[in-house]
Amino acid sequence: MEPGTIGLLIALALVVLLALRVPVAFALAITAIAFPVMLKGPLAISSLGENFFSGLAEFTLLSIPMFIVMGAAVAASPAGKDLYEALDRWLNRVPGGLIISNIGACSIFAALSGSSPATCAAIGKMGIPEMRQRGYPDGLATGAIAAGGTLGILIPPSITMIVYGIATETSIGRLFLAGLLPGLLLTGLFMAWSLFTAWRSGYRFSMQRRVSWKERFVILPRVLPFLLIIAGVLWVLYGGVATPSEAAGVGAFFCIVLAMVIYRMWRPGQLWAILSSSMKESVMILMIIACSALFSQMLSSFYITQTAAEAIVNAGLDKWVLMLTINLFLLVAGFFLPPVAVILMTAPILLPIVTQAGFDPYWFAVVFTINMEIGLITPPVGLNLYVINGIVPDVPLATVLKGALPFMLCMVAAIVLLSIFPGIATWLPTALMGPAL
Repeated sequence: MEPGTIGLLIALALVVLLALRVPVAFALAITAIAFPVMLKGPLAISSLGENFFSGLAEFTLLSIPMFIVMGAAVAASPAGKDLYEALDRWLNRVPGGLIISNIGACSIFAALSGSSPATCAAIGKMGIPEMRQRGYPDGLATGAIAAGGTLGILIPPSITMIVYGIATETSIGRLFLAGLLPGLLLTGLFMAWSLFTAWRSGYRFSMQRRVSWKERFVILPRVLPFLLIIAGVLWVLYGGVATPSEAAGVGAFFCIVLAMVIYRMWRPGQLWAILSSSMKESVMILMIIACSALFSQMLSSFYITQTAAEAIVNAGLDKWVLMLTINLFLLVAGFFLPPVAVILMTAPILLPIVTQAGFDPYWFAVVFTINMEIGLITPPVGLNLYVINGIVPDVPLATVLKGALPFMLCMVAAIVLLSIFPGIATWLPTALMGPAL
């Protein structure tokens, strides 16, 4: 049987399993085991265990559970509430300061927690009712939080970038740097659109109650330590002081200590909640990584990845037509699969193709990630939409989706800007770490 035919059958089987709501890890594993057995016989799975564990035999993987613990400690504490309140107080006299506060809080909290749903829940519970009370349109209030929550997979430290780096064997430090300026660009686009659409809808920005300087400064000691941890983690990574795993471990430790000291989270039940939620999420991601190793090995053994890459290269497409095709493919994949699964299944195949076409691998990582951000606010898997709908059930899901749509267009605009000015993603890594080898 031809590799192309086998590839189509594998893709169909995987789609059917996912449509039946089989967990991503198990869908990958079932497909990776079933096809070699059917086409090569039972002996084809003799190396199954070795391939499974080889997918986890990567020292950098230790950074994933550590960053998850770091985020869980922040998400389980009132840090989100304090962050939102601090920004609201400092931007109190700025026209439209409330919407800016919400998106800014989302971007910072998303970077702290690394979880889009956690960001939507933490900031949305406070920000959405407040914005609605002050007259902001329902679609804008909900869409801004849904989109703002996605920024955490781009702004460092990002678990998604770590997974991408492991899957493609690229530098995690460079990936973090590459995502920083595009993340700030997206945050700025989100803020600009929010202010424009609120003004266009007839909402007139009014000055809020006067906040004293004492009130502004008194909340900073509860917020600044967490921001300093992020700065410290990034500094030791870029300064070559520590590996990603070591930096993540220290960051996780200090986040737990700060949660205990600042928010009095001393009780064993509170600490267990942080560790148990971290363990569940870590196991889920690591299972997907291990099963994707089986899946990739199976594709390679049938020469499917090689055939697909050759077909794309031999098609003779213009480099930008090729990139447009890849972006459309990633958008569709993001509609149905979580970012980690899409990265592990497609990045190792796509990266050699785009680099051969002349694109920078770190630039492509940023474009890839922005496509995954769009998937987080797009049905049927767009988890952020459902989190927001759970916070404000009286706002129809269609309204939330309609409010999030302009922010998706902002992400598309960011991809266009990155295509015109690739230095937005590539300048900072090159300036701080030198040219990539």
